[in-house]
Amino acid sequence: MTAAARAFVDAARHGHLATADAAGRPHVVPVCFARLAETLYVVLDSKPKRVDARALKRVRNIAENPEVALVVDRWDEDWNRLAWVMARGPAEILAPGGEQARAVAALRARYLQYRAMNLDEAPVIAVRVARWSWWGAVVA
Repeated sequence: MTAAARAFVDAARHGHLATADAAGRPHVVPVCFARLAETLYVVLDSKPKRVDARALKRVRNIAENPEVALVVDRWDEDWNRLAWVMARGPAEILAPGGEQARAVAALRARYLQYRAMNLDEAPVIAVRVARWSWWGAVVA
């Protein structure tokens, strides 16, 4: 990944996580994320949800088909400023402790809202980026 694409990802406040089930049916959700080296982290936080975090569609999809994509983009009426970066690779759900704790610390550093949430036991999605791709005006 180029330095410009890395800076674009690091400056983004949200992205879209795409998963697919075993049959290839896609599911995309907006997410907050943090990057540490070549891994992107998404915590399954305590915002109100209909089901337990471990039963979310994205979690079930990762169990069935771990290949995911996370896209950050910039839309602008000036189409010369359009840009996106896509990270693709296998994902896994991290249990509390170790890497999960480092991911939560990185997420808390990026998002003030996470500092007030109890995330110590929260599952974290780790996307092990195998391939980066980008397009457009990544440097703004």
